[in-house]
Amino acid sequence: MEPVFRTLEITAGALVRLQGTTRRYFGLENVPRIGGFVLALNHNGYLDFLVPGLGLYRAGRRGRFMIKSEVMDIGIMRFLVNHTGSVPVDRSAGADAFRAAVDALRAGRVVVVYPETTISRSFELKAFKTGAVRMAAEAGVPVVPAVHWGAQRQLSKGTRRRMGFSRTPVDVKFGEPIHYPDDVDVEQATLVLHDVMAQLLRDVQDEYPDAPAGADWLPARLGGGAPTPEEALVIENAEAQEKARRRAEKAARKARKSR
Repeated sequence: MEPVFRTLEITAGALVRLQGTTRRYFGLENVPRIGGFVLALNHNGYLDFLVPGLGLYRAGRRGRFMIKSEVMDIGIMRFLVNHTGSVPVDRSAGADAFRAAVDALRAGRVVVVYPETTISRSFELKAFKTGAVRMAAEAGVPVVPAVHWGAQRQLSKGTRRRMGFSRTPVDVKFGEPIHYPDDVDVEQATLVLHDVMAQLLRDVQDEYPDAPAGADWLPARLGGGAPTPEEALVIENAEAQEKARRRAEKAARKARKSR
């Protein structure tokens, strides 16, 4: 029994009930009941871990999310990471996070990875990094592709906040596990994983209720007001440059203080 993890599950369940979130799960039978696996998940909102995480719990599993190492600067987050087996990722030392994830997978745990690494402003799948396939192949476990749709309506980049009792529907679909040989072509397998998840996402979108034209949480491809992938890339590049500038300024201030 993991008391901190169980407390988080109870809290997450209470939160989605307070928000009136309606949840639908498809493909729960595809979630392995034993053994480690990588859950590859799309990333389109700040709360998009809640409903998929509860879906894993419904299937009898618990997911250990790979999250940005910056959260370790916050006391409560550091406590939660250390007591739930989550994997903090420092992009300047990615090898350590990769090794920790592989060890967790070999120990029979579920590691949740966002192959896009950052939130997609267009709400379309961005290009994938290869980490999900690489760690699965090295650990000798499958990747379970999964997508969610609807959480971006609550809290995301470029959208109006819809928190509180919003009654937002969130759908999650789990695909069939994908197994890889040791000598897998990681780049090609990652492209295939992207294609599989893109189809799962289209399937979920086709069945999703209440998608008004022009909605800020709806992709431009579907008549929504979100930026196209090309427009989103311009915004994301500008944001990345600004973050880099701030990091450089912070490092310079620290260096001056240490003199």
